[in-house]
Amino acid sequence: MSSADPEHRDDDEAPAAGDDEDTGAQVAPIVRLDEVAVTTGEEDEDAILDLKSKLYRFDKDGNQWKERGAGTVKFLKHKVTGKVRLLMRQSKTLKICANHLILPAMSVQEHAGNEKSCVWHAKDFADGDELKDELFCIRFPSVENCRSFMETFQEVAESQKQGENNDAAAAASLIAELKVEEKADSVKKDEDKSEEKTIEKESASGKESKTDAEKKYGEPASSA
Repeated sequence: MSSADPEHRDDDEAPAAGDDEDTGAQVAPIVRLDEVAVTTGEEDEDAILDLKSKLYRFDKDGNQWKERGAGTVKFLKHKVTGKVRLLMRQSKTLKICANHLILPAMSVQEHAGNEKSCVWHAKDFADGDELKDELFCIRFPSVENCRSFMETFQEVAESQKQGENNDAAAAASLIAELKVEEKADSVKKDEDKSEEKTIEKESASGKESKTDAEKKYGEPASSA
């Protein structure tokens, strides 16, 4: 019988007895893993921009650019304070390679005529121990992404400047209100002191009148 025979082929391809047989045995897991909630620190923020890029920092000691990481750069706006920060994580390890606020005085500019790259200064907190003055350069896959990053950066800086002015105006208004309240309290205290002095004078005057009457008419007669 040839190997091409359907019967022979079926016999060869038939599974061994007991391969798919259900024994009914239940195997409990060796270790039970509880579900853990993972937080990123970004739960109270909304992403304004999210782009793939490669980041560099300027090494002053070596006088050269050094790669900081490749991944996703974001502008994150806090839902309550309205503050915006730049955050970038490496794509595989998710390690933070840039983390700083966008401040009103900050600016970004094209790097050495390269339309896909731009540079800026920042007080960065990526290392998590202290603020470091860094000069960053970021490079994007396309000119459009670089322009979008720069435009958003400048818009955020301008909005933070407006917010800073509003905060300053609110603080000035609050200080003015406190001064008015302090002045009103001071006036009230002066009025209270004046009233107390008047009462003291009237009381002293009444005592003097009583003493003069006693001297003139003598002590009052006993009712006994």
